[in-house]
Amino acid sequence: MTDALNTIDYGERGRVRIVEDSEALARAAAEFVIDSAREAVDRKGCATIVLSGGSTPKQMGRLLAQDGYQERISWDKVHFFWGDERWVPLESPDSNAGEAKRAFLDHVGVPSANVHPFDVSSISPAQAATRYESLVRSITEPNAGIPAFDLILLGMGDDGHTASLFPGTDAVHEKDRLVISHYVPAVNADRLTMTPPLLNAGRNVAFLAAGSGKADRLAEVLEGPVNIDRLPAQAIRPAGGPTWIVDRAAAASLAKQTG
Repeated sequence: MTDALNTIDYGERGRVRIVEDSEALARAAAEFVIDSAREAVDRKGCATIVLSGGSTPKQMGRLLAQDGYQERISWDKVHFFWGDERWVPLESPDSNAGEAKRAFLDHVGVPSANVHPFDVSSISPAQAATRYESLVRSITEPNAGIPAFDLILLGMGDDGHTASLFPGTDAVHEKDRLVISHYVPAVNADRLTMTPPLLNAGRNVAFLAAGSGKADRLAEVLEGPVNIDRLPAQAIRPAGGPTWIVDRAAAASLAKQTG
């Protein structure tokens, strides 16, 4: 991968690709999106991609809207979803979907019909989750009965959460529902989130992590004991393991780090 300094294999916990800094991480993530989208479009005529919130995806999105990147994706053949969402309107700066739309989706020619944010308008969070699961099932090809996105991008919080699967919540153990709403005490708010069965069905699943604040937690997730109640990111183990694209600062505490 472009800008890679080092690659570490953690088996089912994933493959870690270390890049220099957050800018290199955004470039690597953009290339990952381009490669995944093009492979899916070539294979079946369209691509389904799940985006996450956070600063790194914003940087990535801005790159994808620039010359040299934008023309490399058939945007009219890509459908975009979100792995989780806050219960706020699209206009809010706290909306994952709203920020992605403003950063790049509104600028690259994606048809509005291909952009699928959660409905946070006039229904309840529980209804929104149920409708989103139905939408996902209606658009995304199943794999063993579970919709399989072509690419799922995830982040990891300093506490080890991913999507809106937070430490100590029942959501990390969900087996049946693919999308849920739940109250998260740590943030004192309702959250909408895809669950482990859906996230683990993705054909490509990539975590993006940058900064020294992630270093110790990343080492725990990859090299420590498995405890998904404390480290929900450990619950994400798609077939073949996820890909982790991290910068040098985030990788600093890895025992296997040799670069």
